[in-house]
Amino acid sequence: MALLLSYAAATVAALFCIMYFFHRRACCRYPLFTDYPILGMLPQLLFNLSRFHDFFTEILKEKGGTGEFTGPWFTNMNYLFTSDPLNVRHVMSTSFHNYVKGPVFRDIFEVLGEGIAATDSEAWKYNRDLIHYLFKQKKFEVFLEKTIHKKIKNSLLPVLDHVHQQGSVVDLQDLFNRFTFDNLCYSVNGHDPNCLSVDFPEVEIEKAFNDAGETIFRRHVVPKCVWKLQKWLQIGQEKKMTEACKNLDEFIYACIASKRKNLSKCIEKNETEETSDVDLLTTLMREGKEKGEEHDDIFLRDTVFNFFVAGRDAVTSALTWFFWLVATNPLVEAKILEEIKETFGRNEKKAEVLSVEEVKKLVYLHGAICESLRLFPPIPLERKEALKSDVLPSGHGVNPSTVIMFFLYSMGRSEEIWGEDCMEFKPERWISEKGGIVYVPSYKFVAFNTGPRTCLGKGVSFIQIKMVATAILHKYRLQVVEGHVAKPNLQTFF
Repeated sequence: MALLLSYAAATVAALFCIMYFFHRRACCRYPLFTDYPILGMLPQLLFNLSRFHDFFTEILKEKGGTGEFTGPWFTNMNYLFTSDPLNVRHVMSTSFHNYVKGPVFRDIFEVLGEGIAATDSEAWKYNRDLIHYLFKQKKFEVFLEKTIHKKIKNSLLPVLDHVHQQGSVVDLQDLFNRFTFDNLCYSVNGHDPNCLSVDFPEVEIEKAFNDAGETIFRRHVVPKCVWKLQKWLQIGQEKKMTEACKNLDEFIYACIASKRKNLSKCIEKNETEETSDVDLLTTLMREGKEKGEEHDDIFLRDTVFNFFVAGRDAVTSALTWFFWLVATNPLVEAKILEEIKETFGRNEKKAEVLSVEEVKKLVYLHGAICESLRLFPPIPLERKEALKSDVLPSGHGVNPSTVIMFFLYSMGRSEEIWGEDCMEFKPERWISEKGGIVYVPSYKFVAFNTGPRTCLGKGVSFIQIKMVATAILHKYRLQVVEGHVAKPNLQTFF
């Protein structure tokens, strides 16, 4: 009897597995690659993890730009990957209200709280309107230009001078991470931590950002039940995440407490706007008081954290890849320098740091930066979740709760979008015959997102990149260490 029961149980289990196997086959109509029993497509992904960006680019090209990824059975790690610009426009603009960040995103990106990057509907709109108001303050624009100018002149160039005198090698990504973090701290909180100095001090808060970014990526490729268990047990990468979040929160809440104290003193002294701080945190607090909508510490924490996430990695990545591309394309470097000389004369005593209005005149430089962002977008993946069933322009069906992953890195390497020379670094593709900037629809060039969620800091980012680029190229010639292989960092999914 026991033997018959065991046989019956095995038969039922086998039938269940077979039925589930065919069910997955029916649900996954456009597989990206081999769907193994039980493990799904995860083995092939993990095997190619070290070349994740190029691996998916090659696969998407083979599949016509869109395909499905299914994870291990019963893990719900199912994504629809696409690099089709028409799909991007449909989801991000045409059917914007049907596609949201969703609860899965907020679970993975819990560190973002209720900030603009993680919210939907009215909460997102409120955050966006508020940030748009802050960025449009003329006094903040002036303050920001002075902040960038001062950091380049007093920190960035002296550090590079020191490196040059020592004849040593410098990690540009680390250099720009420090530069961007100092700038963000001062423009957001009014405090410069001086991470960028000749001794390159170890900064705990910087390490916390990196640990959080790595954990965010791992949560995308590890089954939810696994990372949730690690989080509960406080082991592995999730333990690092907990420690990172603790350090980040302590840092931000300390800044908020300090600002509240300073703002109270300013109000007591009736200090005028002209003499008060204009950093974003102070402006946000002051604006809340004036409107009778004083924001609590949690709201301020989430807003500040989202500022750091949006500004730090984007500018760091853009600057690092820009200088790598320029250093490996000497003709482009020569043309940028020639444009600077032709625009501002050949006076070698020209100011080391150009102003905002001056860098806006450099068309070829703008094209080179766009080209860099095309090939190496700061955020290579953008995700959305469907609320209702839909059909994409590519013909692929979408069910409720389907997670769509736009692979921006792959889009920048698409012959259909950019032509047969899409792998070449050609700033000229951005310049018209009349010498102006060529307009490219944002759903094709998605470095700063597209549709209603287009990045509000796009203009600020371009200005910062241009000011740094001209200051460095005016004074130095950069060279890539012989034999060094540069490749995208997996942590840039943060």
